[in-house]
Amino acid sequence: MRIRPVGAHALLLDCAEPGALAGVDVAGRVEAWRAELSRRRDLGELTAVEIVPAAATVLLDGVPDPATTARLIASWVPRPAATAGAVGTIEVPVTYDGADLPVVAEHWATTVPAVIERLAGTEFRVAFCGFAPGFPYLTGLPAELALPRLPTPRPRVPAGSVALAGPYAGIYPSASPGGWLLVGRTGMVLFDVAADPPARLAPGARVRLVAGEREERA
Repeated sequence: MRIRPVGAHALLLDCAEPGALAGVDVAGRVEAWRAELSRRRDLGELTAVEIVPAAATVLLDGVPDPATTARLIASWVPRPAATAGAVGTIEVPVTYDGADLPVVAEHWATTVPAVIERLAGTEFRVAFCGFAPGFPYLTGLPAELALPRLPTPRPRVPAGSVALAGPYAGIYPSASPGGWLLVGRTGMVLFDVAADPPARLAPGARVRLVAGEREERA
């Protein structure tokens, strides 16, 4: 893993540096480092204002002494990412009526009911948030089921739309343009500036996209 300075008070941990072995679970490494850095910060061993995971990196912002912190992090070994039973699972109620379900079924060489069954039965994890405030990038689908984006994005995707693109599932927290394949919709509020935290689905959270009433297990 490479640790690089970003400006005067930030560090970037690169979990997929050049030369990494094929088949390495980069998303798993990112999650393990996100969890380890959060744990160290809670223990007072790390000073950072923000810990921001992405697809292959973790950004530490608000680091008073980046050089010393980089040497400290280089000596740490992250614990394995938490198992499903170790943390709560947030169940998002989804109505599976998305316009692109037939397209997904064609790509997956299966039927629309089978697509819905797979999505509802998969335990996802929020790898990171981006694109729009509170937009969760959910991992958990096999790599071979990665999907292309639409050739031309829709001018407006309604808030609460559940969609797929590449290896990810995602939920639009607000209406916006978007090129992901729509598979359903939810009424759950994903981002509220008055809430603490504002994002309902934060990095590391376990998520199920269930058909039916909302239920949350602690």
